Amino acid sequence: MGWGTNEQLIIDILAHRNAAQRNLIRKTYREAYGEDLLKSLDEELSSDFERAVVLFTLDPAERDAFLAHEATKRFTSSHWVLMEIACTRSSHELFNVRKAYHDLYKKSLEEDVAHHTKGGYRKLLDPLVSAFRYQGEEVNMTLARSEAKILREKISDKQYSDEEVIRIVTTRSKAQLNATLNHYNTAFGNAINKDLKADPEDEFLKLLRAAIKCLTVPEKYFEKVLRQAINKLGTDEWALTRVVATRAEVDMVRIKEEYQRRNSVTLEKAIAGDTSGDYEKMLLALIGAGDV
Repeated sequence: MGWGTNEQLIIDILAHRNAAQRNLIRKTYREAYGEDLLKSLDEELSSDFERAVVLFTLDPAERDAFLAHEATKRFTSSHWVLMEIACTRSSHELFNVRKAYHDLYKKSLEEDVAHHTKGGYRKLLDPLVSAFRYQGEEVNMTLARSEAKILREKISDKQYSDEEVIRIVTTRSKAQLNATLNHYNTAFGNAINKDLKADPEDEFLKLLRAAIKCLTVPEKYFEKVLRQAINKLGTDEWALTRVVATRAEVDMVRIKEEYQRRNSVTLEKAIAGDTSGDYEKMLLALIGAGDV
């Protein structure tokens, strides 16, 4: 491959290039050496460092398709990863993820999600991954009031996976959803996620709350994922790597601010205290990437 084991060079180059530049590097590498750069990296590197480098180097849509596919596999299945991708990407980004999934795996993302989930999870996740929400800021306040009332009634009756709840969460634009939830808070005196904590051990409710958080305040959701990943007995490297690789070029600055506000320590310091070697260097380079 020609890098030898110059990991620092890999970090210096790849961690400081945007998606378009990384795609160009991959294209040029293939033309020069007749092999995909990712395959070469895969052969040269190992463990968490390799995963961080490969995930970040992937084109964003391809990366999400890869993560979503992994999330439908038996031993790496994760409703959370599917929900996260569906709720924090724009409509066009999510459309591109579905297209990349189709190209890479010769199946539809919706098909795999429906096949690998059941019950309330399927009712929530399938429309989430197939959504194409309006992206604008237009808000209908009459609709916000009426849908806040619907949500309140269903939640009061503990009908958490009712089709009306699912419809509102999976189809409304983020601006419209924010207006509905603000009205819910004002009219009923409680934030919706507080009312959805009626049964703290209910796994479906946890996912529904997380979806609402992802759709409305993604930096708070990602801060929590990072906090839990770092503070676990033994780091959850998969979660840590995924969040850093997928958010480095999106909202890492806001996530870092939220992390410091919530934990009274910088994310850089938390990562440095919990990781080591090239993996640590790669993560620190990536969370600095948001400042460039």
